[in-house]
Amino acid sequence: MNTKIDELYEEYRAGTITRRFFMKKLALVTGGAAGAVIFFPDLNDASAAPASTGKTKLINEFITYPGATGEVRAYLSMPRGKKKLPAVIVIHENRGLVPHIQDVNRRMAMEGFMALAPDALSPLGGTPEDEDKGREMIGQLNREDTIKNFVAAVQYLRTHPRSTGKVGCTGFCWGGAMTNQVAVNAPDLVAAVPYYGTPSAPEDVPRIKASVMAHYAGNDERINAGIPAFEEALKKAGIDYQIFIYEGAEHAFNNDTSPRYNKAAAELAWSRTVRFFRDKLGS
Repeated sequence: MNTKIDELYEEYRAGTITRRFFMKKLALVTGGAAGAVIFFPDLNDASAAPASTGKTKLINEFITYPGATGEVRAYLSMPRGKKKLPAVIVIHENRGLVPHIQDVNRRMAMEGFMALAPDALSPLGGTPEDEDKGREMIGQLNREDTIKNFVAAVQYLRTHPRSTGKVGCTGFCWGGAMTNQVAVNAPDLVAAVPYYGTPSAPEDVPRIKASVMAHYAGNDERINAGIPAFEEALKKAGIDYQIFIYEGAEHAFNNDTSPRYNKAAAELAWSRTVRFFRDKLGS
C-alpha cells in the first residue's frame, strides 16, 4: 500500500492531479479520510500542496500586510520570475482561509496573476483547523474593520514590486459579499467578481468604480432575492457589469470539497472570471 501512496503523492506534488482527486484516491487506498490524515497529517498545510502545474512554477508563501486591525496574515501565490503581474484578491467563505481557498488562490496564480488570499480571522488569531469553529469566529468579526482589512489588501497589491498596479477581487459566499464591499469601498479596485455573495445595497452601488461580473446559483433563493435591485442600481449608475445565473446549481457550486459542487457551473464561471480579469487587468 505504501508504494501506491507514494506514487499518488508524487502525482499530486507534480501537479498532474488536483487536490480533490488526490484526497479521493488517497481515502480509497487508506480506508477513509481518517487514514489519509495519519499518512499525511500536514495535508491542511499549504506547503503540502503542489507548487506547479505544467510549465508554470509558482511561489507560494504566507505573508502579512498592514490592515486596520494590525498585521493581516495572507496566502500569496504568483508565477516565478521578474515579470510584473496584475493582481487578484481571493476572499474565502465563512470558515476562514481553509485549504480549499488556498488551492483556489494557486489556481488564480496559475492563470498568470499575483493572487492574495487574506485571512479575515487574523484579528482573532487566524483560521483554526476546525472549520465549524472558524464559522463561529466569522460571526465575531467587526464588519467595518474587516472590510477595511480587505481594502488594505488592494493598496498592498497595487504597490507590490511584482505588481502592475492593477488589482481585481473575487470571493465566494461570505467572500462574495465582501468582494462587493471591497468594490464599494476601494476606488482603486479595477474589477470585482463576487460568487453568490449578498449584493451591495442599491444606495452604495454608485460608489463602485470597478467593472463587475457576478455569478449566482439558480437554486439560491435567499441570495438571489437581491439581484433585481442590485442590477437596477448598476444600470442606473452606469457601471460596467455582467451577471450570470447558473440554473440547477446550488449555493457554493464552486467549492470542489463540498457536496454542492457543480463541475459544469464551476468550470464555466471560472473561465468567464479569468477572461474578465485578463480583459480588465491585463495579463
